Amino acid sequence: MGAIDLHARASAGYEAKLAQTQNLLVQAAAEFAPLKQASSLGAEDVVITHLVNALELPIPVFVLETGALHSETLQLLERTQATSRAPVEVYRPVQEAVVQFVTREGREAMYRSIALRKACCQVRKLEPLERALAGQRAWITGLRREQSNARAEVPQIDVSDVPKNGRVKINPLADWTWGDVWHYIATNGVDYNPLHDQFFPSIGCAPCTRAISLGEDFRAGRWWWEDESAKECGLHVKNDERQVAA
Repeated sequence: MGAIDLHARASAGYEAKLAQTQNLLVQAAAEFAPLKQASSLGAEDVVITHLVNALELPIPVFVLETGALHSETLQLLERTQATSRAPVEVYRPVQEAVVQFVTREGREAMYRSIALRKACCQVRKLEPLERALAGQRAWITGLRREQSNARAEVPQIDVSDVPKNGRVKINPLADWTWGDVWHYIATNGVDYNPLHDQFFPSIGCAPCTRAISLGEDFRAGRWWWEDESAKECGLHVKNDERQVAA
């Protein structure tokens, strides 16, 4: 049984949520340009890219190709670049920095400590993210409140980072359920990562992502060897939390 059969169940307010999301994307394109959509090519992000294309909005999409993604994710990236009306940009880590990190700490450094895992994320994700967002007033993400306790209060328009970098974060699916996401994918024939059919609800780098079992938390497959409180790579951690973590 695939992800659509398992999860595609629209909530009672789905149509209103969809309309609100469409309106928010149109508003974002008009009021917060220049802006981009950050896509991990997970279920939420392919929904947003589909909406951006359907609405013909001038919002480029970018993907962080960390050098450690699953082959299924890379294949979906190729298909998305070939079919998307919106440009799909790919940002990669500085190769020299990756080589130096792996030479110094080893290929499995992320399993040895949270500090080393976060250092790997810094090289492979956070530095490329800053390049991707240079000069942007806003960015669009697939964060949803249902994803984890840490994201339970995600607003649709997040201005908490504005004092530091002037950048607004738009979360158009903030109040969508997992069932809403898959209902949209099913009804619109959206191409998605086949790892979702193998019980990967949240997909990141291959060494740091596993399938989950029935009853496990949505993000249990990410950095599963760590404490729940540490399970973010830094992309979606607020500035004050970054300072505490440092």
